[in-house]
Amino acid sequence: MNTLPEMFGTMVFNDSVMRARLPRETYKTLRRVITSGHHLDLDVANVVANAMKEWAIEKGATHFTHWFQPMTGVTAEKHDSFISPDGNDSVIMEFSGKELVKGEPDASSFPNGGLRATFEARGYTAWDPSSYAFIKDNTLCIPTAFCSYNGYALDKKTPLLRSMQAIEKQALRIVRLFGNTDVQRVLPTVGAEQEYFLIDKEMYLKRPDLIYCGRTLFGARPPKGQEMDDHYFGAIKARVSEYMKDLDENLWKLGVMAKTKHNEAAPAQHELAPLFGTTNIAADHNQLTMELMKSIAGRHGMACLLHEKPFEGVNGSGKHNNWSLSTDTGKNLLDPGSTPSQNAQFLLFLTAVIKAVDEHQDLLRVSVASAGNDHRFGANEAPPTIISVFLGDELTALLEAMVNKEDYHDRTKNLMEIGASFLPHIPQDTTDRNRTSPFAFTGNKFEFRSPGSAFSVSGINVILNTIVAESLEQFADKLEGSQNFREDLNRLIRHTIRDHKRIIFNGNNYSDDWVEEAKRRGLLNLKTTVEALPYYIKPENQKLFEHFGIFTPDELHSRYEIMLENYAKTLHIEALTMIDMVKKNIIPAVFKWESALADTIIKKRSVSTLLDCSLEEGLLGRVSALAADMGRMLETLEKMALEYKNHTEALDSAVFCRENIFACMQALRKIVDELETLVGREYWPYPVYSELLYSVL
Repeated sequence: MNTLPEMFGTMVFNDSVMRARLPRETYKTLRRVITSGHHLDLDVANVVANAMKEWAIEKGATHFTHWFQPMTGVTAEKHDSFISPDGNDSVIMEFSGKELVKGEPDASSFPNGGLRATFEARGYTAWDPSSYAFIKDNTLCIPTAFCSYNGYALDKKTPLLRSMQAIEKQALRIVRLFGNTDVQRVLPTVGAEQEYFLIDKEMYLKRPDLIYCGRTLFGARPPKGQEMDDHYFGAIKARVSEYMKDLDENLWKLGVMAKTKHNEAAPAQHELAPLFGTTNIAADHNQLTMELMKSIAGRHGMACLLHEKPFEGVNGSGKHNNWSLSTDTGKNLLDPGSTPSQNAQFLLFLTAVIKAVDEHQDLLRVSVASAGNDHRFGANEAPPTIISVFLGDELTALLEAMVNKEDYHDRTKNLMEIGASFLPHIPQDTTDRNRTSPFAFTGNKFEFRSPGSAFSVSGINVILNTIVAESLEQFADKLEGSQNFREDLNRLIRHTIRDHKRIIFNGNNYSDDWVEEAKRRGLLNLKTTVEALPYYIKPENQKLFEHFGIFTPDELHSRYEIMLENYAKTLHIEALTMIDMVKKNIIPAVFKWESALADTIIKKRSVSTLLDCSLEEGLLGRVSALAADMGRMLETLEKMALEYKNHTEALDSAVFCRENIFACMQALRKIVDELETLVGREYWPYPVYSELLYSVL
């Protein structure tokens, strides 16, 4: 297996494998199930299961698992071997259709947000045939949905599949309005760019905060961070390059379209970007990507950090969710073409997205809310918490012309002359890019830049699909049966843009002026997770999800409870980790340094009272004063960590953690970080930023 085409998808039970291994009628039936959502009969499932088992065993698999995505943010799997007794003191390898389509794991320990009692342990996993099975670690992994005994969705995949059906139904209504009868399916597609950090494994293992929390709770800024912009797109170091090669090859074998890799802005930061895929498959692939990033890093003596803000003072890591809509005939419905002003279908879909984002800023903000992502927002590295849409000059001018009923002439692409005769003339795009916008149109898709690196993209796209489905439904209701379609269409686009143009902003989203301007426009600015989450269960949002069959009221409230609980638990774990690090290692290190300084002063004075001890005395005074402050703040944080247990209601607990525990943590960190700059390096107990960020040579 020497070439990439030969390698790609070799560990996936994909369409070509199914076509080759399944009887013709079974294959055709399975394709109908995948493309049309028909129910899979057990007889057909048995044939598929046997072929899947034989293929997997040939690839070295000994076990199978239903691979699912509970509401933990990571994947889950319970492995069963293929072996069954043959009655003669030996075994045979079996795998039935029943085992393929349904599993029965113990669901008692997964987050449920009150959907069931602790003693109600039964849960079910159900095969998602639209996402191909694959082999990982000698195990056949079957992508599945996960639900409780009473049918509640306990996972991230089920609502995503529901939302895809919702937007497909409404998008098909719009497509039909334009006379297109060839299109049978409209699928939301996603390309999830993934940022991450790589540090040396030995350094990682010496930092309890990285192990328990995924981020450094202490750390003074190094002499050099990303100020020189020399890491971004820089030459990739040999050790990192070997890791990236290993990661690419493993992803390719699993059918993941890993396309782009490069150094990101911060030292030790990198990015991987795949090609677009259907949303539920893209979500599965991104979960696989994050898992492999971590495991493969270990093989190379490194640790992969996916926290949104592992290091203070340098860029955090995001996950850019590139979203579009595509038909089964290969048409991207968000592609404006060369003459967008004449592309009415594109303009209607574009307008639907603008309307959806404006009306549901709150839900988009909720979709990226977490304790980790709160650290990332607000600096020149990630979009602000104000949701807005960037369209660029050309589309903005076109929409303004439509609102004002003015003529508009599409711009033609100019050829840029760079200034050296031997360089080619480059076609200039009709608009620039805006890296500060949270939701930017980038040619034929929308790039949502607010999600954090560790996020599952499922929840983000559930929101996107649902809110756009609502806009499309309202548009279809108005236009179906129209007596003058073109006139009514133009009027609908004009009025919608006029009513929602406040959400369009093409300027610098990082500027203070924009914060004030957004306030004047009436846009939300939900700066923290605890401010954002209550919007999730607003009555109108509950009605929205219920209307499209995405969440029942109980399912929605369960997710609200889980997100609040996760936020509070995250901060509490960080507080306990801080306390442990300070008490067990930092305080003893400071005492040793103080003792060393005092010994130096005593020794110098024993030699001569005339020797100048002002440096040592001044340093000892500063360290001693900070140590006293550290002790007082540590005591306060310990009290807050204990009081946390008295707050049992989810929102109250989250608010308490934000207003009290987090504030104490910030204050304690400031003191300890200053102490780090004063204490001798050989005394400081943990690797510092200058070592961590430059540990992979």
